[in-house]
Amino acid sequence: MNDNNKPQGPENGGGNPWMKSLLIWAGILAALALFVTLFDGRTTQTAADGMSYSTFLDKVQAGEVKSVNIAAGSAGTSVVSGTLSSDAKFRTNAPADPQLIPTLRTKGVTINARPEEGASIWQYILVQSLPFLLFLGVAVFFVRQMQKNSGSGAMGFGKSRARLLTQKEGKVTFDDVAGIDEAREELQEIVEFLKDPTKFARLGGKIPKGALLVGSPGTGKTLLARAIAGEAGVPFFTISGSDFVEMFVGVGASRVRDMFEQAKKSAPCIVFIDEIDAVGRSRGAGLGNQNDEREQTLNQLLVEMDGFEANEGIIIIAATNRPDVLDPALLRPGRFDRQVVVPRPDIEGRVKILSVHMKKVPLAPDVDPRVIARGTPGFSGADLANLVNEAALLAARRGKRLVAMSEFEDAKDKVMMGAERKSMLMTEDEKRMTAYHEAGHAIVAMHEPASDPIHKATIIPRGRALGMVMRLPERDQNSMHRDQMYAHLSIAMGGRVAEELIFGYDRVSSGASSDIQSATRLARSMVTKWGMSEAVGPLEYAEDEQSYLGYGGSRAAPMSNETAKLIDGEIKKLVEGGLNRAKQVLTDHVDQLHSLAQALLEYETLTGEEIKRLIAGEDLGREDPGARAAPVSSAGTSIPKIRKPKGPFGNPAPQGA
Repeated sequence: MNDNNKPQGPENGGGNPWMKSLLIWAGILAALALFVTLFDGRTTQTAADGMSYSTFLDKVQAGEVKSVNIAAGSAGTSVVSGTLSSDAKFRTNAPADPQLIPTLRTKGVTINARPEEGASIWQYILVQSLPFLLFLGVAVFFVRQMQKNSGSGAMGFGKSRARLLTQKEGKVTFDDVAGIDEAREELQEIVEFLKDPTKFARLGGKIPKGALLVGSPGTGKTLLARAIAGEAGVPFFTISGSDFVEMFVGVGASRVRDMFEQAKKSAPCIVFIDEIDAVGRSRGAGLGNQNDEREQTLNQLLVEMDGFEANEGIIIIAATNRPDVLDPALLRPGRFDRQVVVPRPDIEGRVKILSVHMKKVPLAPDVDPRVIARGTPGFSGADLANLVNEAALLAARRGKRLVAMSEFEDAKDKVMMGAERKSMLMTEDEKRMTAYHEAGHAIVAMHEPASDPIHKATIIPRGRALGMVMRLPERDQNSMHRDQMYAHLSIAMGGRVAEELIFGYDRVSSGASSDIQSATRLARSMVTKWGMSEAVGPLEYAEDEQSYLGYGGSRAAPMSNETAKLIDGEIKKLVEGGLNRAKQVLTDHVDQLHSLAQALLEYETLTGEEIKRLIAGEDLGREDPGARAAPVSSAGTSIPKIRKPKGPFGNPAPQGA
């Protein structure tokens, strides 16, 4: 909020910055031209000294000298200058020669005895100081440019760097904010208070001092703040928390004071501090030396928000994704009176957010925002905006005039799993192994009643995965039931079981590493966090010492060696129970496993509806169903036979699996 951010014009002493720069450079060039001119004049004058004294005497004897001017020189010498018969000028230094004057009189030369006209003292000073002045002017010019770009001058080091948000930067209203209705309603009250404070004041209500927006990155905290500015129509100053912190102690506190001084002049107004955790961390936390500058800045902010001097009409809105590290004094009522949680949107919110961003994109008739929203659980508003942008870029690269559903599906796969690895070369055996692996996941998911519906299955490599089976929930799930957990375990083991069932115990690949990892994590959470094991009981156990000490936010009890062994046994029982369940399903429906694997080898990607039709024995409905040619394995058989495993699958499944 320094004066540099005010609009400059003729009425307030400002002007066209291009004209200022032009005048400065013109002055520099003029100084250079003057210096060159003076230096060239001195050089020309010095060039006249080329006549020696003997030559001068010869010309006098020859009668070629018309007039001379004799001036006293240094060390008893004389400076003789004058004009030749040819009107040419000359200049020479003469020693103390008593015969010079009589000789000149004999030859009829006009003699003048006045001092020689030289450069004035001011001209001498100018010539000597011009290089220094030129260097000083260039240095001042560049320093002013640096100060202009940094927003603070030499005397404004402690000035606030908050800038006034103008309508030129794009007005944002609550109509542009979707998917976070609860947060928008809480902030709408602040807007109404700013528009009509008497509505609340007559009932004893006081204007809130501040609102803290808390949420994950990309959920729309900054967008909400800009929407408040657009709705309220009051001055809106924005600054980042890192703009307060400097290496010099006291600078941040000075900037806080200056920010509130400027805000008082524009009250009622809103001051938005983004990433306030950069300056609002808890005092005295952490190890080692403390940052006195940051703590002084925080102390000054606390005093300004709720101290002896009331700052009426100034509302502080701050945003952070780390509320746990903020100082408790900053969060108390009277400073940040309310904390507004900006969550990740649910499915309805994602539909609204997609609709907002899709207004700027020409869409094909087959685009369904709800289907896209179902396939993007956990996406923030920024993620959804990026998804729409990626789909538009894909359509442009493909030369389309409309963005179709296929572009959104490909963009979603790219955002979630990475781009297609088209350059990756896979052997026929690797393709068959991948097809049966993904078919195993899909068949188990189709026969698990608690599983989410399959959206699609593919064997196209993306990122670090050679293939995938994507399942989409019908709605957002805030909790998970026990039967759903058991279904997840069996589905995760479906790929490994299919490899062992079709290719044999010795041909099991490492492709199930991520499946085993996710299944183990789920089973560990079931045992140690959610009380899903009867042997362990409904207790929460820490996974490591740091969790017990509270560094991870957990106060779980430590465990003994016997308890750790019991927990490991229960985790193993759950995972192997899912393995047994997957083995049972795939053994009973091995014909469906073969059919789905062959279809994946042919088409590479199948939708959930196509998988259902394939399992039911119906036609897939592709444009060229007759072009099907079953791939042949390296052994020469089109469909591998079931091979008996050489090792056991594990212990019996637990109750309810």
